[in-house]
Amino acid sequence: MIDRLIRITTAVAVLTVAVVATIISYRHAYELVVTHGESGPTARLVPVTVDGLIWAASMVILDANRRDRRVPPLAGWSLGVGIVATVGANLAHGMGHGPIGALVSAWPALALVGSYELLMMLIRSEASTMESAPDEAESHAPPAAERDAPLEPSETPTLEQMVRVRHGAGESQRAIARELKIDRRKVKRIIDQPA
Repeated sequence: MIDRLIRITTAVAVLTVAVVATIISYRHAYELVVTHGESGPTARLVPVTVDGLIWAASMVILDANRRDRRVPPLAGWSLGVGIVATVGANLAHGMGHGPIGALVSAWPALALVGSYELLMMLIRSEASTMESAPDEAESHAPPAAERDAPLEPSETPTLEQMVRVRHGAGESQRAIARELKIDRRKVKRIIDQPA
């Protein structure tokens, strides 16, 4: 119950900071774009492309992590470019007020990026918590003597045998854990054990 309350209040705080920081960062970038000659729809949309790139790259990275895949280089590069662009635009916006003004102006962009990453961490930790929850299949696994015995055609396969078959078919450890509703560390232990 306490864990759930902590996750909910953290999510609310992170989302609140992200919304406020997005509004301020958007305004700073919009004013910068207008000051440098753009107007109309272009001036209104350019700031969206910057923060939108950060969000899109974060989602691709999150998806890769959840699927236990390598993060696409373009996603990492896009995230870095988006962060530099949003912080740079906010710094430039405040530069007319000296170094302190530039830092104050840059703060919302840093808070926005930090909020995105905190939200991603929260989502990843929620997913790993769900994966590591004990499962019926795990708690009712047969004793070692039964597990190591050869399968009779009419017998139900053991958890260990199901993991090995899926792994042999090329499935990732994360996919196996998700399918069988067991912890990924357990899948790794089974795969690492000699058959």
